[in-house]
Amino acid sequence: MSAAPDLTLWGVGTSRTIRPHWAMHELGLAYTTKPIGPRTGETKTAEYTKLNPRQKVPLLQDGDFAIGESAAIVAYLSRMYSTKERSLIPEAPRDYAAWLEWCFFVVAELDSTSLYVMRRHRADALGPIYGIAPEVVAQAGEYFRQQLRHVEVALGDGRQFLMGDKFTSADILLTTCLDWAILYGVGICDNAKPYLERIQARDAYQLAKKANVPLAPITPVPAPAKA
Repeated sequence: MSAAPDLTLWGVGTSRTIRPHWAMHELGLAYTTKPIGPRTGETKTAEYTKLNPRQKVPLLQDGDFAIGESAAIVAYLSRMYSTKERSLIPEAPRDYAAWLEWCFFVVAELDSTSLYVMRRHRADALGPIYGIAPEVVAQAGEYFRQQLRHVEVALGDGRQFLMGDKFTSADILLTTCLDWAILYGVGICDNAKPYLERIQARDAYQLAKKANVPLAPITPVPAPAKA
């Protein structure tokens, strides 16, 4: 019998850190949490910088292996620890390709190109650090709504999840973006509303939300004063 994996997850408090927490709960994996937050100074310690020179969260340690980037961590967990009873990744080659397409679409078009642009330039988010830009925020929100049509069309055929009747880690990525969009007042398409309710009712989602809460409120490190 093989030994249980030695998993440690660094990071809590964001829509990205919840993703690996959620994946591990879906897979029934035991793990240790290091509840550090972004922009608190905790990612800049010598200990953490040695593990992750990018000084970002989340980061997963699996024994002597470490991997960052939330979507990459979720994909790794899906491939490494899925079983017949608990699986987050399709096996058939073309289903796997479709799964990859969904994952790349969510991360590129909905997250980094849309929602994170809003986060960087909102006055109540990272705008004081990167520059407050209401017009940029508005354009990014509109782009998100345009790209979400892909989700609206897909869910319009009555499927339960992005890959049909099977929940996969692509649903983890999409749900975190839908949650984020609602928080930012962007709104989501009609077909995504019952989908989101189904996903949020999952036990693993609820457990991940609890695991993702910081031990203390995250206080961002102020931006350095301009010369």
